[in-house]
Amino acid sequence: MAPSFDNGSSLFNFVVRDGNGVKGIVDSGISKVPRAFIQPPTEQINKNNATKCEIPPIDLSKLDGPEHDQVTAHNFFGLPAERKAVYRKEVSPSPLVKYGTSFVPEKEKALEWKDYISMAYTNDDEALQQWPVECRDFALQYLKTSHEMVTKLLDALMGNLGVELDDSIIDTFIGKKMVNMNFYPTYGIGGLYVKVPEDVDMEKKGEWVEIPPIPDALVINVGDMLQILSNGRYKSAEHRVRATSTKSRVSVPIFVSPQATQKIAPFPQVVEKDGVARYSEFIFSDYMNNFFGNAHDGKKSLEFAKSNSA
Repeated sequence: MAPSFDNGSSLFNFVVRDGNGVKGIVDSGISKVPRAFIQPPTEQINKNNATKCEIPPIDLSKLDGPEHDQVTAHNFFGLPAERKAVYRKEVSPSPLVKYGTSFVPEKEKALEWKDYISMAYTNDDEALQQWPVECRDFALQYLKTSHEMVTKLLDALMGNLGVELDDSIIDTFIGKKMVNMNFYPTYGIGGLYVKVPEDVDMEKKGEWVEIPPIPDALVINVGDMLQILSNGRYKSAEHRVRATSTKSRVSVPIFVSPQATQKIAPFPQVVEKDGVARYSEFIFSDYMNNFFGNAHDGKKSLEFAKSNSA
């Protein structure tokens, strides 16, 4: 018989504290998604009103980027709950590894229908010693293989704005690396959607656009730091996965970001062209403390860095 979650506390304990995750909820035999995971009506994506992205993929081989084999990573999420719970952020034996569900579950309007394992990279030895054995080898290989592509892509994007970066400067902005594995169980996966920003000269402003999967292709999201460094020329992607399917899925995103002590501000070359700095200088760790100290709410995280003169 499926467990009964008569209050938010029992659901939170089952999913988060006990390590069952949303996979445990599905495996328990529930017939419908618990209310705590359902977004408010104003936050829900209406598939009938959403359009599909028709922009063709970019051939990164033209940047001499490496090719990537398709990867799967279901082994970790198939472990017993007590094995996964070991890596909860409150008790994890390693500061590099964190298992959980949702962004900031204790503060969210609605919990996310996913489980994740996050693995921060410092060096190969620590990754092999501290990352979960069920996924460490392929995750490490995937991260290392992607490094050259990330470097070339950042160089190309900033070169397009007239900013020339040598390897040492690039390394300061991608010095922190992390691999996540996100597990979307039955009842909870579907298409990736990206929200078109309100302040861009495009159709569908403020609307959600579906990004259909393309075999052997990577989805690359511009993050907050790249939006700030480019003085707003490149837009950080607000994105979601909409629950539409009946098949479980794992996605394996790689995050690259500056080190905690790095100062971040728009590049002077871009500010000179734009005539105004849209963001103020800050220390990256201060930005991240603000980012993880609040519930996820669109792109409000960027307001931390907004300049008064913008």
